[in-house]
Amino acid sequence: MYVPFDELPEESRVWIYQANRSFTEQELDEIQSKLNVFLENWTAHGSDLQAGFTIKYKRFIVVGLNQNLNKATGCSIDACVHFIQQLEKEYRVDLMDKMNVSYKQGDFIAYKTLTDFKKMAKEKAVSKNTIVFNNLVTNIAEFNENWEVPASDSWHSRFIK
Repeated sequence: MYVPFDELPEESRVWIYQANRSFTEQELDEIQSKLNVFLENWTAHGSDLQAGFTIKYKRFIVVGLNQNLNKATGCSIDACVHFIQQLEKEYRVDLMDKMNVSYKQGDFIAYKTLTDFKKMAKEKAVSKNTIVFNNLVTNIAEFNENWEVPASDSWHSRFIK
């Protein structure tokens, strides 16, 4: 059952899908509609899952699940991954590659391969103060506090001297 993302409890689990490009306004409208339908019908062994989503910076799809009501199962997680893969195909966008890095460059969101990000760190094109997106956060509380952070406060820090 769909609920607005901001109404989910802070301990709700999150999955972050980072796009390799920004979505257009039309794509955003369509994706939001598809997410509403998917989450409204998302279940685990026949039990409703209370879930919501938010889309940040026209490129991050964040799905939240209130596990206090019902926990996700392997099959329900697979269903969500399959849904995201369908979005990838339909919109010709990469959402599943976890080996890429997004960071802020002023008001712009940059997207680089991990190899390119490491090279930029070595060349000092990014620094410990560069705002990065830590897509490894696991719940809404972490998402709110530790998703958009200086590289020095994230796993990205290992690449910056």
